[in-house]
Amino acid sequence: MTSQERWQSPIAPGISWYQATSGERPTYPEMDGSKTCDVAIVGGGYTGLQAAYNLAKSGVSVVLIEACRFGDGASGRNGGQLGTGQRWWPEELEEKIGYERSRALFDLAEAAKHHLMDFATDYQIDMDYMPGQMNVAHKPSYRADYYENAEIAAMRYNYPHVRFMDKAETQERLGSTRYHCGVRDIGTGHIHPLKLLTGLARVAANAGAQIFEMTKASAILHGSSKVLIETPRGTITADRALIACNGYIGNLEPVTASHVMPIRSFIGATVPLDAHPQVLPGGESVADSRFVVRYFRKSKDGRLLFGGREAYTADNPRDITQHIRRQIAEIYPALRDIEITHAWGGSVGITMPRQPFVREVMPGVTSIGGYSGHGVMLANYCGKLYAEAVLGKSADLDLFKSLDIPAFPGGAAMRAPLLFLALSWFALRDKF
Repeated sequence: MTSQERWQSPIAPGISWYQATSGERPTYPEMDGSKTCDVAIVGGGYTGLQAAYNLAKSGVSVVLIEACRFGDGASGRNGGQLGTGQRWWPEELEEKIGYERSRALFDLAEAAKHHLMDFATDYQIDMDYMPGQMNVAHKPSYRADYYENAEIAAMRYNYPHVRFMDKAETQERLGSTRYHCGVRDIGTGHIHPLKLLTGLARVAANAGAQIFEMTKASAILHGSSKVLIETPRGTITADRALIACNGYIGNLEPVTASHVMPIRSFIGATVPLDAHPQVLPGGESVADSRFVVRYFRKSKDGRLLFGGREAYTADNPRDITQHIRRQIAEIYPALRDIEITHAWGGSVGITMPRQPFVREVMPGVTSIGGYSGHGVMLANYCGKLYAEAVLGKSADLDLFKSLDIPAFPGGAAMRAPLLFLALSWFALRDKF
């Protein structure tokens, strides 16, 4: 077993299938001694590394620190689905913010999708892209909404790649009788997230960004026109800073922590489904209509990668495999006893309205996170947009800054218990 396969993240449970199949992950040094730079970045996921790359290639001096190894957080352990648009369907956003802003956010998400694909091609990052995604309804009463979604995407958002599936087609394409209808999107797909993250770190370092692993920020301060990032082995002094910790913000910065809540999500990988060709024969990824979403897909070598959980808390279950196996069996009874080779989890950063949190939280310090399970595209693109804002090239990040993202109620002591009650309620409602 290689060191790559043995490494256990100190911030997320389990060793992922991604980790076992991405090759030997490069290591980067710990920061040793104080640094001075134009921009300091805290967090080495998609957002932070994309910002570092885009700034460094334009000649800006950048120091980025990551508390663990690159890929230990959500960017290296997620479900790998790109999706289309924002976390809400565009017609849902229209009801809240109007067509003009909803369309602008949809188009921005499409730009994010194309940027990600072009970035991987330009830098020869083999991220195991596979085309196609299906969103499926676990209740028959959702049929009208799904039918209208496909029409609205084509007619009002110039996106002709989504098509409604009736019950028979949905069940055939899934290889399961559990769902009642759905939409199939051939304009998107799914990836191996850790391969993307590893390639992104390499590109950022090659562009000249100083990137450090195993270097935890202990405090962020603003004084005498500079931003100070304190770590156990030195202080970073910068003109400005980006906080890109998402669901791993902890107690580092209170405004972000009050708006971005970590919830645990878990994924299992089975052995290749050679004996079950009826399961996802087209190779699409899937997300269902539950509030507590179940998401699953097949890998390039034919494994089922299945994610979800009945009720979310900040804690880890004693046996991730048991939780995942029960949910697999509900959708695919024939896989009830399938071997699960890897099971892992991590924190997803969510906000109250399930939209990204982008805000200047102190002078010169911007915080970005809360992608709410829709971060593969958006996190990468928000890092790019932050860099463009710093460089004066684009104000597109303002589309996210203008969103109304309220804090979670209850203060620090009550946020987690209230979230547990709310998500447990939604998980119960999903059953009926």
